[in-house]
Formats: sequence, structure tokens, C-alpha cells
Amino acid sequence: MEYQSLDACVETWEELGKEFKALEAFNKEYLEKMEQLCEMQSRCSKEIGHHHYQMGRIKKSIKNFNIREPEEKEKIKRMQHEFEIREQNLNEIAQTLPKPNGMYLKIILGNVNVSILNKNDKFKYKDEYEKFKLVLSVIGFLLSVINLCTNVRALELSFLFLLVWYYCTLTIRESILKVNGSKIKGWWRLHHFISTVASAVLLVWPQSPSWYIFRPQFMVFNVYISIVQYLQFRYQQGVLYRLKALGERHNMDITIEGFHSWMWRGLGFLLPFLFLGYLFQLYNAWVLFQLTYEVDSPWQVSVLAMLFFILFMGNMITTSSVIPQKIKENRKRKEENKAEHKNNRGENHKTN
Repeated sequence: MEYQSLDACVETWEELGKEFKALEAFNKEYLEKMEQLCEMQSRCSKEIGHHHYQMGRIKKSIKNFNIREPEEKEKIKRMQHEFEIREQNLNEIAQTLPKPNGMYLKIILGNVNVSILNKNDKFKYKDEYEKFKLVLSVIGFLLSVINLCTNVRALELSFLFLLVWYYCTLTIRESILKVNGSKIKGWWRLHHFISTVASAVLLVWPQSPSWYIFRPQFMVFNVYISIVQYLQFRYQQGVLYRLKALGERHNMDITIEGFHSWMWRGLGFLLPFLFLGYLFQLYNAWVLFQLTYEVDSPWQVSVLAMLFFILFMGNMITTSSVIPQKIKENRKRKEENKAEHKNNRGENHKTN
């Protein structure tokens, strides 16, 4: 709404001048607080490094001791348990501090700070990452079905370009997640780098008899992968929301034990679909390997055969290694819960 007179404009401008002085003072205070924050972050980082150094010295010294007395053995056992708890606490503190970018992010983004210090913002970013994968999986599913039903080169190229962009974006997003403490295994990050290369090779594969032989199989493979990624999304969403609930367990009646048992059941449901997808990758590698013997087979065929086989091997080994690890963790957790339950019963009995 416009002012009706010049005097009103002058009066408002003078009032704004006073407000601006207050804003300058507030901004000065803000900058001082920012400097203090940077100093405190630096101090916390140094203290974490000091703790790790001293704990390393203690652990190394304990290994050199010749311990025979039961009391001393009990002390060491207790200290080792406390070491594990302290490591977890130090990691939690480290998550609240900014971290330097890895080499890949430095190449892509430079020295831009991508650390997310707020827990809720971290959760939102991870949640957005999963939703991004879901949306692109749905688009990929639709394009794969359309390409199965039609034979339009423009649609093929659009889909393949989408795959290149999708996997490139995933590598960047996962690197940001890694900086912010996400425990993504190294293989899964490498998997997406290899998938980016494979998608680029598919994009430059010229129209040839070998391409038209492999094309329907590749589109069916992408339809199946899209379905598996939807199932993974459902699993990851469950894990994420339960993690958030555990972070606020004073408000929510969800236990650690219940969370982990749900995780195991969800993973057990997902594993057959994952392994079937890995076998599909092996089948792709085999078909492509057979196509290398075709006359005038382009170089893309042999390269893709190798890449699909690498993806199959990496996925099988990594996922298979998770199963015994999860079984061991589940067994250990049950034993700890039983021991804790027994101790609680003993304390209650003494109280009564």
C-alpha cells in the first residue's frame, strides 16, 4: 500500500533509520557469536583428538601388560567396555562439528561447507535422499515400460541420459551424507560410480544388431530394479523413522530391542529380491559376453559385460557379508538383554 503524503514517507524513512541502527547492532552481535562458535568448534575438535590419542596410548599399554590377577582382568574388561561407550560418545560429539569435504566433493563443489550440524536437518536430508531415489525410480520404471512397448530412439536416449544424471547425482548426495556421518559402505558408493560409467557407455552405444538384442532384456532389468528400489525405500523409511523415534525415546514408547528386531525382519524380507537382482546382473554380463563374439560387435559390449560382472560380484560379496554380521549382532544383543533383565530382577528382589 502506498503512502498518501511526502511527510508520511519521510517519517517512515526516519523510523527505518532507527530500526537499521538496531539491525546493525544485532548483526554485530551475531558476527561476534559466529566467531565464538568457530573457536568453540575448533576447541571441541582438538579435545576429541586429545581423547583419541590418550585412549590409543592406554589401549597400547594394556596390551603390553602381563595381567594374571582376576581383579586386574576385571578392571581391563570394564575399561574396554567403557572405551566402546566413550568412542560412541566422541562420535556423537564429532557429528555436531563441521567436517572437511572428501576429495570427490572438493573436485565437484570446491571447499563449500556441506556439514549439517542440526540433527533434524540431517534426518530431513536423508529422508529427502530416499524420496529422490523413489521419484527417479518411478520415472525410470515408466520410461522402461514405454521403451518395452515402443521403439523410439529419442525415448531410449532420454532414459539413458536420465540414468547418467541420476547416478551422478547419487554420488554427490552420498558423499554429502558421508561427510555428515552416514555409515554408507564404501562398496555402495563405488557401485554408483560404476553405474554412472555403465550408463554413459550405454548412452554412446550405437544402434546395432547387438543393441537391439540386449535392449529388451535391459529394459526388463530396469523395471525389476525399480520395483526393488521401491521395496528398499519402504525399508529405509521404516529404519529412518524408528531411528528418529529412538532419538526421542523419552517421548516415544519404542525400545532399542524392538527397533533392531524390526530391522532384521525387514532386511530378511528384502534379501531375496536383492539377490535375484544381483543374479539378473550376472545374466546381463553373460548375455553381453556372448554378444562380444558377434560380428562387428562394438567396444561398448565387452566393457558393459565387465562392468555388470563387477557389479554382480561386489553386490553379492557385500550383501552376503552383512548376513553373518547381523546374525552375530542380533545374538549378542539378545544375550545382553537377557543379562540386563536378570540383573534388574536381582535388584528388584533385593529391594523387596
